[in-house]
Amino acid sequence: MTTVRGEAFGRMPPEEGGGEVEKFVLQSDSVRVEILSFGCIISTLETKDRDGKFSDVVLGFDTLEGYMRKHPFFGAVVGRVANRIANGRFNLDGKQYQLFLNNGPNSLHGGAKGFDKVLWSPQVLPNGVRFFRLSPDSEEGYPGDLKVWVTYTLSGRELAINYQAQTSKTTPISLTNHAYFNLAGQGSRHVYDHEISIEADSYLPVDDTKIPTGEVAAVQGTGFDLRQPVELGKHLQKFHLDGFDHNFCLHQGQDRRLVARVFHPPTGRTMEVHTTQPGIQFYTGNNLDGSLKGKGAAVYPKHSAFCLETQNWPDAVNKPHFPNVLLHPGEEYNHTTWLVFNTA
Repeated sequence: MTTVRGEAFGRMPPEEGGGEVEKFVLQSDSVRVEILSFGCIISTLETKDRDGKFSDVVLGFDTLEGYMRKHPFFGAVVGRVANRIANGRFNLDGKQYQLFLNNGPNSLHGGAKGFDKVLWSPQVLPNGVRFFRLSPDSEEGYPGDLKVWVTYTLSGRELAINYQAQTSKTTPISLTNHAYFNLAGQGSRHVYDHEISIEADSYLPVDDTKIPTGEVAAVQGTGFDLRQPVELGKHLQKFHLDGFDHNFCLHQGQDRRLVARVFHPPTGRTMEVHTTQPGIQFYTGNNLDGSLKGKGAAVYPKHSAFCLETQNWPDAVNKPHFPNVLLHPGEEYNHTTWLVFNTA
């Protein structure tokens, strides 16, 4: 049984329209998650350790003010296109589109004001909540009126996130949730003691601005071979890696498949990621620097969380040999990701 309830979380400032932000609490026997109507943000996710003790395993803030300030997309749905687009430019039907550059020379996670920074319209479901918004034609430089639905449902140990969209003009779209996890509990100093595996035979090498070079490289014999579980801290040391911020290329197909697993031996918590998406961005919180005060006055230093963002491949709109990222009128974008929490 999942219970769902809504409550007030805060009010947007007048210059942002002053709308009411709601928080929705989804609770089962083993997972409790809080989701905001601002940015579809997962603000809390509590799950049990092997002794049955609940801890909040996602980074974030206690108040709306925290989320209104600049932060690295904690818990939010990002779009219209997750990840980076080179030089913020792409060509479509003979026309060039220019996006806002918010990540060095590139556009990242939807631009200056992406899906993470807007108020969505909620609808309570028996076991979850569905959010809707209309992204108007030319918002952040993207073509077409885009209708978007993001649905969170909780069933026992499993949180499902479904993304659907329809457009009036051909547009690139790639949606993901940008939750930062630490299975030891948010506010823990690092994730070096987490064991991770990712079901991917290849990954995308990137240039110095984090744009894929276009090569699809085999993981075999490299530090990107995570097909067997590795202890993160030791693995980074062994391969002299500063961290991960890379797309792993998943086996293609429309069906649900297990793509990643994380295990935290001290608490026994495990998290599995299942998805229908073609890629997963593994990010180890390299840009966290301890400057943000999070929940319970916690600070979040470098490598104090990881993200597993299921999505299309970065810069796919400019790389014809990458999976198709274009949505045409009359089609439906429809992807689901499932997070399954257990103990071992």
